[in-house]
Amino acid sequence: MHPLMTLRLLTRTLLLMLLGSLPLAASAQEVLMAFGEKIPPFCFPESDSGIELEVIGEALAFKGHKLIPRYYPLARVPLEFKMAHVDAAMTDLGTGAQGGYFGDPAVLYDNVFVTLTQRALKISKPEDLNGLVLVAFPGALKRYPEWLTAVDQAGHYFEQNNQELQVAGLNKGRFDVVLSDKNIFHYFELQLTRNSLFKAKAVDMQAFTEVDPNDYRPVFRSEKIRDDFNAGLAQLKASGRYQAIYDSYLK
Repeated sequence: MHPLMTLRLLTRTLLLMLLGSLPLAASAQEVLMAFGEKIPPFCFPESDSGIELEVIGEALAFKGHKLIPRYYPLARVPLEFKMAHVDAAMTDLGTGAQGGYFGDPAVLYDNVFVTLTQRALKISKPEDLNGLVLVAFPGALKRYPEWLTAVDQAGHYFEQNNQELQVAGLNKGRFDVVLSDKNIFHYFELQLTRNSLFKAKAVDMQAFTEVDPNDYRPVFRSEKIRDDFNAGLAQLKASGRYQAIYDSYLK
């Protein structure tokens, strides 16, 4: 081939390669996303870390996007998205997509009733909570009114934002039941054991409702970024990285 033709072909090939790389670079965006203020081990605002932040951040990075987290009281998260202050939100808290697009669940919260094994309490219906003192995370009464309204009306229901105190209080017998996510309870149990003279007593984790993945879907203003996130999340799970992130906080 003539040297000039070779040069033209090479130039054209390089140009096509350059142009082919532009769409990814052009479509890669910073994604401002609303998260709850502090939900260990899922979210640590002071270090921009946690299971949920790492999963979402790495899933977005799969297609070149950069997660920029912003933190709010949990109840404000969907409101910030509705008011267009952010590009995405970790959850809609049941308010609907608000003009956005739901992604696949990045994490699941598996809420259970936790009781001391030595108490031999069995909770299979709301009436089984009669006479028991129960502590839960903020907003639990609104989410599970059929289980908690009677306990609240009896003056035996309390909400505690510091879930480490829930674990310590149950262990000391200050209340009878903790309503908590399994992983959150386990995380704080590990932290107390590592950082104090705390000796964890055996507990029973009693399921009372089926986990619905749709309760924990992130919502995105951009359909394309939602699709990119879903692709990245699928890759994290297929590669084993998703489980590795969980294990790094819970083992």
